[in-house]
Amino acid sequence: MKQMKYIDALREGLREEMLRDDKVFLFGECIAGEHGGAFAVTKGFDDEFGTDRVMQAPLSEAAIAGACVGAAAMGMRPVGEIMFGSLMTLIVDEIHNQAGTLHYLSGGKIKCPMVMRTSNWMRLISGPHHCGNIDAMWMNSPGVKAVSPSCAADAKGLIKAAIRDDDPVIFLEYSPLYTKVGDVPDDPDYIVPIGKADIKREGSDVTVICYATTVPDALESAAAFEEEGVSVEVLDLRTIIPYDKEAIKKSVAKTGRVVIAYEGYKTGGVGAEISAFIAEECLEDLAAPIVRVACKDVPNPSNAVLLDGIKVDKDNIGDAIRSVLD
Repeated sequence: MKQMKYIDALREGLREEMLRDDKVFLFGECIAGEHGGAFAVTKGFDDEFGTDRVMQAPLSEAAIAGACVGAAAMGMRPVGEIMFGSLMTLIVDEIHNQAGTLHYLSGGKIKCPMVMRTSNWMRLISGPHHCGNIDAMWMNSPGVKAVSPSCAADAKGLIKAAIRDDDPVIFLEYSPLYTKVGDVPDDPDYIVPIGKADIKREGSDVTVICYATTVPDALESAAAFEEEGVSVEVLDLRTIIPYDKEAIKKSVAKTGRVVIAYEGYKTGGVGAEISAFIAEECLEDLAAPIVRVACKDVPNPSNAVLLDGIKVDKDNIGDAIRSVLD
């Protein structure tokens, strides 16, 4: 193990896969040169791997995604970067209608092993055109997988798993996590399997199902409730689709009370799908109604006062935990 920032672990995972497989290449806006992508994840990669494998894209998200789909269909393993999560709306046709359907339409003859990275940042004052969340879109895109790590180890393990996967994978990063430090296995073959959730904290009274930024929030809330004698289990989905149904069922059966916390919109969000699954499969295990903690159904505001009114944090999660205990 070694201590690493999330962003460094992500960078290491990308680099290891590029060294391992020369079919892996990067494509995105400003990913080479002094910028190294919107958040400098790929800084220096063009010097190491050359501009034929770290390629600057035009200012067109659709072009980035379309080129990655074509390259993947021809046997390459592209990793595209879309600067901000709200701009993922511009690649829905290429991913939903093309990448996700190729294997099905070809009778299994064509694979589409590509990764599309992006960064959500819901807690910053940058307005609706740069702050937003359509994570739930990918739950409704057959043939597409979507992952979102919450810690450094998972960032490295999931980016490696995503690159090696033969299906298109949406890789959802959350910028507030980039500076978080954690233990990371020092192993070039370390991966985190797609579709496997992780219990970040064992508990017996309440389950908090979460991912990305809401995981550290949930862990803080759980620590506070421990002082009151309440045992909170924190289940990190890690993979949004295909999500780990068995892990959810096992945790719900143990605690009987569920809070689902995520930084997407409440209506039709990731939590809505998880809630529906629990209602269908685990209803008899529930001792209280499911509670969702999510952003309000409004565009991301451009001032601190309004942003404070829609945010998801440890206080919201704590209130939700208390409500299912009453």
